[in-house]
Amino acid sequence: MEHLKGFICILTAALLWGCIGPVAKIAFTHGLTPLEVAFWRAVIGWLFFTLHALAIKKIGLHGTDIPVIFIFALLCVTAFYGSYQLAVNLGGAARASALLYTAPAWVAVMAAYFLKEKLGRRALAGILSCMAGVALISLSGQHLGDHEFSWAGIIFGLLAGLTYALYFIFGKKLFARYHPATIFSWILILGAIGLIPFTEFSLPSLISWLPLLFLGFLSTYCAYFIYARGLVRLKASSAAVIATLEPVVAAFLAYLFWNENLGLWGYFGAALIIGGVLIQAAGKD
Repeated sequence: MEHLKGFICILTAALLWGCIGPVAKIAFTHGLTPLEVAFWRAVIGWLFFTLHALAIKKIGLHGTDIPVIFIFALLCVTAFYGSYQLAVNLGGAARASALLYTAPAWVAVMAAYFLKEKLGRRALAGILSCMAGVALISLSGQHLGDHEFSWAGIIFGLLAGLTYALYFIFGKKLFARYHPATIFSWILILGAIGLIPFTEFSLPSLISWLPLLFLGFLSTYCAYFIYARGLVRLKASSAAVIATLEPVVAAFLAYLFWNENLGLWGYFGAALIIGGVLIQAAGKD
């Protein structure tokens, strides 16, 4: 039952995360830069998590954990948020989200090394299926709306995958000891501050606040809270594989609203990702 609860939590988070690229593109059309979107997403998410942490009186950290929290924030908010928004802007929401999900491979390797998690045959099969799907989505699709092939977009997408993978490594350790609101109330504001030196700011228009609020509240506050609840019930590597449904959601929305067509092989890749998730969800090993 705990495994099923964990699966449902991570799946729900993946659906909300799948909206990030397509919704961020709406903000881009209203004059916001990728790093501005990353900054405001972090700040809005931080506001909700801080109110939550204050309400339950769980805002404090142990002094020995502060260095880890600081590194967590720089890698998994500053670097991750920034690289992902740049990947969306340069290569399209569908491809950026697909490249983001090189994360299960990174997680599997790092979880085996840092968390001493063993990879069973079922988990390995799920990872291989998902990674094959990600490869097909990344390499296919010649009609990605107004986006042309960009090596910079590929590099930022891969960097987003690496830094996203670290969420599962840091999170597995910290969420067992702290309430999710406590962790995110710290890392989001520290990560947002880390973005300031690289960002040119303008005053967002009234209408541009709508996608920013969506990203900050639903795709950050709600998604991360649910994700943290799922992560404590699953292996880090299992959670990462289940969350690979995100690029399928992103690809569908990007096609629906932005005419980003991944092509036949890309959609076959999406089917492989779904298959990998189902393999992973079928059991614990």
